[in-house]
Amino acid sequence: MGLIEKMFGTHSERSLKQIYPIVDKIEALRSSMQELSDEQLKAKTPEFKERLSKGETLDDILPEAFAVVREAAKRALNMEHYRVQLIGGIILHQGRIAEMRTGEGKTLVSTLPAYLNALTGDGVLIVTVNDYLAKRDAEWMGQVHEFLGLSVGVVLNSLTTDERREAYAKDITYVTNNELGFDYLRDNMVVYKEQLVLRPLKYAIIDEVDSVLIDEARTPLIISGQSGKSTKLYEACDLLARQMIKGDAGKELTKLDIIMGEEAVETGDFVVDEKDKRVNLTDQGVEKVEKFFHIENLADAENLEIQHNIILALRAHNLMFRDQDYVVKDDAVLIVDEFTGRIMPGRRYSDGLHQAIEAKEKVKVNRESKTLATITFQNFFNKFEKKSGMTGTALTEEKEFREIYGMDVVEIPTNKPVARIDHQDAVYKTRKDKLNAVVKDIEKSMEVGQPVLVGTITIEASEEISALLKKKGIPHKVLNAKFHEMEAEIVAEAGKHGAVTIATNMAGRGTDIKLDDEAREAGGLKIIGTERHESRRIDNQLRGRAGRQGDPGESRFYISLEDDLMRLFGSERLMSIFSALGVEGDQQIEHKMLSNTIEKAQKRIENNNYGIRRSLLEYDQVMNEQREIIYGERYKVLDGESMRPSICSMITSFVENAVEMCIGEESNKANWDLNELEEVLKTVIPFDAKFTMPDVSKKAELIHELKQIVIRMYEDKEAEFADVEQFREIERVILLKVIDRKWMNHIDDMDQLRQGIGLQALGQRDPVVEYRANGYDMFNAMSAAIQQDTVKLILNVKVEQSVEREQVAKVTGTNKDDTAVRAPKKRDTKKVYPNDPCPCGSGKKYKQCCGRLG
Repeated sequence: MGLIEKMFGTHSERSLKQIYPIVDKIEALRSSMQELSDEQLKAKTPEFKERLSKGETLDDILPEAFAVVREAAKRALNMEHYRVQLIGGIILHQGRIAEMRTGEGKTLVSTLPAYLNALTGDGVLIVTVNDYLAKRDAEWMGQVHEFLGLSVGVVLNSLTTDERREAYAKDITYVTNNELGFDYLRDNMVVYKEQLVLRPLKYAIIDEVDSVLIDEARTPLIISGQSGKSTKLYEACDLLARQMIKGDAGKELTKLDIIMGEEAVETGDFVVDEKDKRVNLTDQGVEKVEKFFHIENLADAENLEIQHNIILALRAHNLMFRDQDYVVKDDAVLIVDEFTGRIMPGRRYSDGLHQAIEAKEKVKVNRESKTLATITFQNFFNKFEKKSGMTGTALTEEKEFREIYGMDVVEIPTNKPVARIDHQDAVYKTRKDKLNAVVKDIEKSMEVGQPVLVGTITIEASEEISALLKKKGIPHKVLNAKFHEMEAEIVAEAGKHGAVTIATNMAGRGTDIKLDDEAREAGGLKIIGTERHESRRIDNQLRGRAGRQGDPGESRFYISLEDDLMRLFGSERLMSIFSALGVEGDQQIEHKMLSNTIEKAQKRIENNNYGIRRSLLEYDQVMNEQREIIYGERYKVLDGESMRPSICSMITSFVENAVEMCIGEESNKANWDLNELEEVLKTVIPFDAKFTMPDVSKKAELIHELKQIVIRMYEDKEAEFADVEQFREIERVILLKVIDRKWMNHIDDMDQLRQGIGLQALGQRDPVVEYRANGYDMFNAMSAAIQQDTVKLILNVKVEQSVEREQVAKVTGTNKDDTAVRAPKKRDTKKVYPNDPCPCGSGKKYKQCCGRLG
């Protein structure tokens, strides 16, 4: 503990001291609230709303509002908030993270800030990690809010667009992070304001905040459409990968070896780096690929796709494992979330890796997708005016919460002292000996009827332990991604006398394991971890399943020197030390050096993962700035604003850029290339045959005159329409189509840029800086293209031409099977069909001319 902590207490202690007086005020109101009838208690809601409308703030009415919710929960649910839960509610209202141990009633805590903030009428979103918890909490905690006259909605995967809009319109809405993120992206693809489902993002309470903002932040949300790429190359590369021989990179060279000119001798066709999850071809492997595809040089630019796909196929076979990273169900490859053990329906690995796995597993290889819209969880949740979160484990990631999300973590004391005993790790030399020791420990607990929860990292490991228990005749239940439908039921039974439950990381987060009396007498729930996770926080979550509300319990992790964490990040020195000490296989080892090695390994991986999330954010930050501009322009169109000022500005920009490009800084009129300037202008502006360049001697005068000519053409076009609003709508339709088409192509181009930008590091350049600079240039080029296409289409539009808003690309996938948002019923206007002559008078078919652009 540092000097400041010794003098003033920890950050959490200082925060709690400021909160205690507010909690005292809430508790002092308890008796006066009890005296109110149900009607009088319900009448407090309109009273609070009126007080807010007259100038009082949420902080002013907080003590009384919290006291009202506390009493309402007692009447509706027979549950009364403890003092520590009132503290948690205040922290959430302040936009901070409340770290509360498992079993402290976080679900009930959320009712306090949700009610208070919903009084503004702006809506509150309570974000959970899965549909089951969203539905359960909406039905359960929703009773409190409905008792007090507030409306409650829930957004589930199966809901239609209209049902989603209705749910988001409620005072308080329960929704998963994925559904919410994808609804935001879809909202920015709609073509009518009436199709929007979300309200402005005001306040979010995030349950299991570490899971949402840390664990899932490594993969961005992506809405995709289909690309035209063939899938045959994936199948060919898979066939070749099966024939290739895994080799060894040879010994790691020291600086002295390199100085002495020694080279690492690689064997086989390829080598695998498990630490960094990379695969590299050896010279022998390169020759094999060239021979297989009948090409001369794999490194040639035209062979980059083959090179990329063979590496993907080798990664699929050597780094991606069935029943660990993914499962195969109903002839489809489904990703398993490495942190929760849950299946992520519809989520796909990017960059062709998913197709490589499909080829490996001999299921249908789906076409590679094209990104239509994307955002990271970091940038999405930072769009909220206020956000808060609660979890049992956040302190280890406090730096990340503070730096990326601007949220501090406050550790809240438990309602009752924790009685759980956390034993030292039991370490064994081999994996086999470790599993045998786990089974023996379970047998020992079975003799006294103590319930056991066995935590595993992978589905494969959970099934392996299940098989060992079956051999011993020990009855048990398995909870993993394959059986997640039964999650709540299995977890609820896990605290019964004599129950044995095997669970992957999901371990029923959000569902309490309640002990029966016999289980309590037998020592409470015993947690057995069969392997250390790469994150200390996940280990702490597993331990936290036991010892809720002062219940007895114990936990112990079993580790072997062959576990991935020890093998890759522990040191080989450990294995040699234990061999030298003559440690027998079934002998348990306990040593401080071991515990330190494990913690160091976990810290290294945590730092590495933080680096990945930080890097993802730095890249997405570039896209985020651009996204804000584009989505802002789209919203102006959806909101029915007049686009006239924007169109005039586009005309001005186009003329200025054309003059700048053709004339530059040249002041002598004799050197002006007016023919070139006219040709450039004519690519966009439909001048008539009588047009001649203005006869002026100064560049500024030329720009002014050309602007006046084109603006007059624009005004003449406007005058052709009897109904000016019809012309305004045509402008909106054209602008929307052009923006969407250009933006979707830009997203794809930025994706390609990012995949290739890593090579800049080889030239001693910062890839992120290069990505930002190139991305800025590409965005400017896209903006110019939007201006040109929009001006061209508007100046060429005909009075009889049909215009209607429609999405420019069909959505083929998000985190679930999705369909494009349907536009309202089409308008009854004449339509120009693709093969009709183009209304602009070019003589071409509509689909080959203006129809191709807009």
